[in-house]
Amino acid sequence: MHLTHLIIDDFFAEPHRVREAALGLTYPERPEGAGYPGRNANEALPLQGVENLISDIVHERVTPATRLSHCRPRIALAGDVGQSSVHIDSCYWSAIVYLSLDEHARGGTHFFRHKPSGLEHAPVFPGEAERLGYASAEEATDEIWLRDGKDLSKWEERMVVPMKFNRLVLLRAYCWHTAGESFGDTPETGRLILPMFFNTVNPGA
Repeated sequence: MHLTHLIIDDFFAEPHRVREAALGLTYPERPEGAGYPGRNANEALPLQGVENLISDIVHERVTPATRLSHCRPRIALAGDVGQSSVHIDSCYWSAIVYLSLDEHARGGTHFFRHKPSGLEHAPVFPGEAERLGYASAEEATDEIWLRDGKDLSKWEERMVVPMKFNRLVLLRAYCWHTAGESFGDTPETGRLILPMFFNTVNPGA
């Protein structure tokens, strides 16, 4: 059994408090070259014990991947686009909590199959990269992403997890995915998410 995606509704016990805390943060201009659409908050939301909760859910011990935008809410308004399209994340688990209200929500999170390789994830498992003619998983992943990441003709959309207030989307970070559409004209009506990123402790153990 290999868990790749998990959806949990009603994730936070008090989601409106989390949403208000997120809306109260500062959102500077996006750094040049950033792959994500919209703006990340300057500060991370303090969510005590969230790594223990995720560890219990996935049955693996995880720690926050703090070099990524872990627990820093993100707002993307209509017209906001990122530099990258289909991608993976540089960690073991990625999590997204939708904080947009249902009356504003559009789209969600999209998952893809890479047509040339037939894979729904980066070729990270033993032998996958070599079967595709690459020397390593790193080389294969980098080439596929750099060559095909922005060319949607190379991808088949396999699943969309619709946006719903207080829904958690938890995924293996090596699954090919991308953000849904940006929407709204104010932070209160825009695409508001809380991204979280985790690494696994002793992943080979």
